[in-house]
Amino acid sequence: MSRRSVCTVVVVAALSVWLGTPAWAQQSSVSLTLGYFAVRGEDTRISGDVITENLGLFAFGLDQFNNTSVGAEWLVGIGEYVEAGLGVGFYQQTVLSVYDDFVNVDGTEIAQDFKLRVTPVTATARFFPFGQRSAIQPYAGAGVGFFNWRYSEVGEFIDFNTFDVFRDRFVAEGNDVGAVYLGGVRVLVGSRYGVGVEVRYQDVQGVVGIDQGFLDERIDLGGLTTSFTFNMRF
Repeated sequence: MSRRSVCTVVVVAALSVWLGTPAWAQQSSVSLTLGYFAVRGEDTRISGDVITENLGLFAFGLDQFNNTSVGAEWLVGIGEYVEAGLGVGFYQQTVLSVYDDFVNVDGTEIAQDFKLRVTPVTATARFFPFGQRSAIQPYAGAGVGFFNWRYSEVGEFIDFNTFDVFRDRFVAEGNDVGAVYLGGVRVLVGSRYGVGVEVRYQDVQGVVGIDQGFLDERIDLGGLTTSFTFNMRF
C-alpha cells in the first residue's frame, strides 16, 4: 500500500469514528499557525525536478526557497485520543537569480526571478497517547492534502542556439494530491486555549512541462514546515 493510500485510510477511519461519536464527545477548536517552510534538499528531491535542474545553470541556493508559512485548521475531538482536522495554509517565495557563467555584452548580469506559491488544503487525523485532557499533549498524525500551486520563471534568458538574450515568462500551475505527516505537542492554557509546536512534512509533486519552456518536466513541492500553534476551543 502506498504512503498516500495509508494516509487516506487514516483520515477516512477517523471521520468514520467521528460520525459515529455522540455529539457530547465532540469538542471543536480552531488552530492558527505561523511557521517556516523548508523545501527538500537536493539529495532528496525527485528526479526530473526543474528546480534541481536550474541549479546547474543559474546562481541561487535551494534554501532561498525557504520562507514563512501561515495556516488555519478546524479541529474536532473524536473521543479521548483522536482528533480530526480540516485546514488550509499558504506559502510563497521569490528567489532572485542570475546565470552562473554568462553575462550581457555590457558586462551586466542576466537576471531572472523564480517564484513558487503553494496553498494546501488538508484533512488530517491526530492521535494523543495521553489523551486530550492532560495539560501537556504530545501527538502524531497523518493525512492527505490537496495542493494548489503556481511556479514561474520571469526575466532574461539565453537562446543557446543563437546566444541572444531575450525577456520572457514561463508559468506552470496545478492541483495535486499528496501525503501529510505531522507531530507536535500542545500545552493547555486555561480551559479554552492552547499553544504548541508542530512539525509537518508534505510529500507532493507537480508537472511543469519541458514543452512549456522549463528545463525539466516536474517540480518537487515536498518539504518540512515547523510551526507555532495557537488553539481556541469552542
